[in-house]
Amino acid sequence: MNAPDPMRAPADGAGLLRRQQQRQRIARSLRLPLALLAALAAGFLIILAVSDEPVHAFLVLITGALPRLQWNAGDGWQLTRLVRFGALVEDATTLCLLGLAVALPFQARQFSLGADGQMFLGALAATVVSLFVPGPWFVVLPLAVLAACATGFAWGVMPGLLKTRCNANEIVTTLMLNIVAVQFYRWMVTDVLRDPGAGFIVTPLLPEALQLPLLLARTKVNLMLLLVPLAVGAAWLLLMRTTLGYEIRVVGQAPAFARQAGMPAARAVWLSMAIGGVFAALAGVHISHGLLGRLPVDLPPGLGYEGLLVALLARNAPRDIPAAALLYAWLRTGALAMERGTDVPHEVVLVIQALVILFVVSERLLPSVAEGWLRLRRLACKGRAR
Repeated sequence: MNAPDPMRAPADGAGLLRRQQQRQRIARSLRLPLALLAALAAGFLIILAVSDEPVHAFLVLITGALPRLQWNAGDGWQLTRLVRFGALVEDATTLCLLGLAVALPFQARQFSLGADGQMFLGALAATVVSLFVPGPWFVVLPLAVLAACATGFAWGVMPGLLKTRCNANEIVTTLMLNIVAVQFYRWMVTDVLRDPGAGFIVTPLLPEALQLPLLLARTKVNLMLLLVPLAVGAAWLLLMRTTLGYEIRVVGQAPAFARQAGMPAARAVWLSMAIGGVFAALAGVHISHGLLGRLPVDLPPGLGYEGLLVALLARNAPRDIPAAALLYAWLRTGALAMERGTDVPHEVVLVIQALVILFVVSERLLPSVAEGWLRLRRLACKGRAR
């Protein structure tokens, strides 16, 4: 009998390790698509129970946000439903910035809910500069964006300092500061900036040169769409390639180790919340200078909390936030199309949205469930063997 080759065992072990790592990578890449498919299947079962045309309603949910290519005898091929597709891109742009605003404090283990107030005040600051600062557009527009970013930064610093100096709960402080920010915004629009010539409560229309240039006809898709990749790249570089980003991640993952290592944990906490406020303020600029061109007395309610959902879908990873924002906006736009064009009621639409979010967020539980199932099978096999 030949003696075993001592040099071959490590090689076989290395090959086995590589195959196991490859299987784990494949499993991780399949978890999210499988969770999404399971959520859509559950949504279809609900539609089947309440709709007379479940297949049609489900197709509207899936394809309602996409443009349609139609043939017309007079004009030839035409691309229709661009307005709906534009709404998808507009929502995804805003949600991506709000997702970044929430994800950065999450990296430092801070459950910040202040994106709503930071967005309102950022939009207000940019509008005030655009209305009252004279000068050419290439001077005033950057000043408006800087004013919005500074306002979002300052409004994010406040709950951060309250947490680090007074140990105040960041959930409570950010929620209370949201109320202050929204009421101050409404007072400014109603009593200070209101356009008396308008038939409703709005600010004067911003000069056309100060509105973000449009990129797609018949929509409000604007220049902010091209700036979103830069914002995502900046957030990723901050977290992964800077000392501050390393401190934020260590404070979030191992706060006791950060304190023992002498890291400035308090600075990492309040800076993460302040920089998150900058991204929320940019979302406000997108709404005021890109989508509306002026400020109404109320902005779309709850957008900051939808940014929280986007951050959860992306697992707080900046590089995954654009895909998560696009998924959420696609789901919301398709759900609105299904509600308007089919017999599916609004309440069922909300249930389907919640199911998709729940399944996608819970996909990380699948490995634990599978591992538990395998353990049960092994125990059952051992019991039968005895």
